[in-house]
Amino acid sequence: MADSLKLYPAKPEKVYFYGTCLIDLFYPDAGMAGIQLLEREGIEVIYPQDQTCCGQPAWTSGYHDEARAVAATQLGLFPEDWPIVVPSGSCGGMMRKHYPDLFRDTPRATDAEYIAGRVWELSDFLLRVCHIRLEDLGEPVTVAMHTSCSARREMGVAEAGPALLGKLSKVTLVEQARAAECCGFGGTFAVRHPDISGAMVSEKVDTLEETGASRFVTTDCGCLMNIAGYAGKNQRPITGQHILSFLWERTSPNSGGKS
Repeated sequence: MADSLKLYPAKPEKVYFYGTCLIDLFYPDAGMAGIQLLEREGIEVIYPQDQTCCGQPAWTSGYHDEARAVAATQLGLFPEDWPIVVPSGSCGGMMRKHYPDLFRDTPRATDAEYIAGRVWELSDFLLRVCHIRLEDLGEPVTVAMHTSCSARREMGVAEAGPALLGKLSKVTLVEQARAAECCGFGGTFAVRHPDISGAMVSEKVDTLEETGASRFVTTDCGCLMNIAGYAGKNQRPITGQHILSFLWERTSPNSGGKS
């Protein structure tokens, strides 16, 4: 169904925020930016303190019992009927698409379905539910966009990031060739197949640099860590940033629109 025909819910008073492991450990600025963007929209953000991994690494590696044990600890963290926003298509995809399969025919099946039905990837939530308006306070800049495979194929929100960037009057978004191709991270794929992963991220950096942009933004920290990490290690000129940090910096008077 075309986006124009979809029915989206009204903006809620409260949301649960699921932070993800990579934001917790490596990119807390992106998590805080997401919370600040939501609060600026008048939404109260609830952050369950006992949240941990969504279970995806074990799930994608074939360890379903271990994944179920990790995921089960998340099922009781979101008792109220509020949306669960996730700043990652990867973790969002795990919770929305795979939790029902992971817990099928178990006593927690209903709980898993209840959680899955309320999960939103955060950039899509800001765009479709909040109808966020963005006043660009930054200097003119040209950026490229990388959308993760999970955001594109599992969550179906590939258009959300570019649409948000399109609301920034001084940002020029240039499209990379082969935009739908994977960066090579794929969670444990990068560990199990380092040579293949390395070749893929090398090509991705080439493609991003060919756009002429000096920076790329992405909705997923795994892709950010992989692409920016490779570029930095190999002294490539392009840098990366999570889209939430980018949006907040450009639209917050306190940051001076420094992005």
